[in-house]
Order: sequence, then C-alpha cells, then structure tokens
Amino acid sequence: MDDHILKRHNKTLLLYHIVFPVKYRNSVISEEVGTGLKEICIELSHRYEIHFLEIGYEDNHVHFLIQSVPNLSISEICMKVKSITAKEIFKRFPEVKAKLWGGNFWTSGYYANTVGQYGNKDVIKKYIENQGKEKEYQKVHEAQLTLFDF
Repeated sequence: MDDHILKRHNKTLLLYHIVFPVKYRNSVISEEVGTGLKEICIELSHRYEIHFLEIGYEDNHVHFLIQSVPNLSISEICMKVKSITAKEIFKRFPEVKAKLWGGNFWTSGYYANTVGQYGNKDVIKKYIENQGKEKEYQKVHEAQLTLFDF
C-alpha cells in the first residue's frame, strides 16, 4: 500500500512508525492475541483511512507501520487505533482484561516517528537547499562551453 494516496487536491505519502506499550508493560500479547490484533487492524483500516503496512509485536508492546492521510493528525490516529483495538481485544479475549486491572489495555503514551521513502533528513535538507541553484549551475556551464567552442 505504500503508494501515494491520491485525493482531489493532494497527493501524499505519509508513513509513521508507531509503538504502543501495554499498560504496566504486562506480558499479555500471545500469538493468539497478536493474530486477533492484526485482524482488528484490518477491519479498522476499512472504516478509516489508516492503512497498516506492517504490524509486529512482542508480549508487552506493538510496532505499527501506518500510512494515512494528512487530515488525520498523529494523535488522532493513535487515539483511534488504541481505543478500537483495546475495546475489541477485551471483547475477544476476556482473559486479557482479567490480567490488566484498571480497564486499560494500552499505556497513555506512545512513540511515533515519520518514515521517509525518498531519503533521510539530510538528503531532503540538501535537496531543498539546492532549489533554484540547478538552473544557475546550467547557465554557468553553458556560458563556459560557448567560450571554448571552436
């Protein structure tokens, strides 16, 4: 899915690496719960413009590679994913809810980072820095060539 998303007035490629720790860092994500979580995320992606490109988990936290649209902020994406997945996991796996007192599946925080497909910060910075300089460079070289043309 990591192609550009085309809308009427924009074209975007927004990729996020997001990590959600389980509340109290409890080890409650078994293989069965992890598979259920992936199914829940697929269902969620049909309702919202949040596309899960990759989901990886350990027993106490989950990593997501998500692509979304610019009208959803990272905090909105996290809120939707956290609330829907927690509710569904508790419904499908009641034994997990018994291990987590207080009624929360995820911690209140999260880790988020943007993922660049076309280069890192230094590459993009250099590209922006050189905007408009390419034409100047060509003009100088064209002028030099004409000086030495025989």
